[in-house]
Amino acid sequence: SRPSLREQGVKMKLSPVRGVVEGKRVIMVDDSIVRGTTSRRIVTMLREAGATEVHVVISSPPIKNPCFYGIDTSTREELIASEHSVEEIREIIGADTLSFLSAEGMIEAIGRTDSGALKGQCLACFTGNYPTEIYPSTIHPYEKV
Repeated sequence: SRPSLREQGVKMKLSPVRGVVEGKRVIMVDDSIVRGTTSRRIVTMLREAGATEVHVVISSPPIKNPCFYGIDTSTREELIASEHSVEEIREIIGADTLSFLSAEGMIEAIGRTDSGALKGQCLACFTGNYPTEIYPSTIHPYEKV
């Protein structure tokens, strides 16, 4: 199945060094959580390597809405944050704490503001406000926008 292939890919790509994490409190920083599969596997691997605590910090807001502009997330059901609160996601991925950057914080961090106005940055996956009309042919048959 797709998640198990994704988990195998994570395991092959990442391997914590026990001597570095054993007995330590670890902060894992990532750009986003889409499905939660990768984060859950990394948290598990860190714990298996002896981390006493694993705190996850995400440098974007929760992704709650599908992207119709080229990213492979066509339904809300694929997106862990569309169905779960931050606390529920924390439990699902097995982290001790979970924090997300706000949309405002992300915009400020990337320097895309001019007097508080957004300069061409699409935030639809975070806010649900799409910059163009979404045509029925682009929406998954089971998806409502």
